[in-house]
Amino acid sequence: MTATGTPENAETPDESPEPGPSAPNVRSKGLDRRGLAIGLVLLLACGSLVGYGVLNSEEKEGKNESRSAPTAEVTYEVLGEGTADISYLGTGGSDKADVVKSAQMPWKKTVNVPAGEPSIVNVTLGEKGGQASCTLAIRGNHVQRSTASGQFGRATCSAELPEALEGAQ
Repeated sequence: MTATGTPENAETPDESPEPGPSAPNVRSKGLDRRGLAIGLVLLLACGSLVGYGVLNSEEKEGKNESRSAPTAEVTYEVLGEGTADISYLGTGGSDKADVVKSAQMPWKKTVNVPAGEPSIVNVTLGEKGGQASCTLAIRGNHVQRSTASGQFGRATCSAELPEALEGAQ
């Protein structure tokens, strides 16, 4: 006890009272609401960025499609009798040729080749030999013809499409 008659651990009127059980709840509710508001703002910001990224990538894809290289229709044709191994460059973008083993002649294939890309068809006769010819046409216009004859005879027809095609597709 003190001289005033109050117990030593008693509060004095000038001192602020210690928070009771209800005070932390008031503070935590305020903090919880602020935290929830901050969380929602961050969530909306992230969602907006993701949405922008998706929409922006769709725009870029559309632009890429409109900027794709013009193409020309190329027709490869192999005339002769019997069979031959035929290799040709298909739709471009790859230097790897498509190969048809023991193709029955006559044989014909039409592909769309991008501007600036080569168009090539190779014919190789087999052990029995014979005679075969290849032709190459771009947009229906004959470009080249070559003939193979004899055992393992070879013929190649090739042309490179110009970078800028008139009346591009």
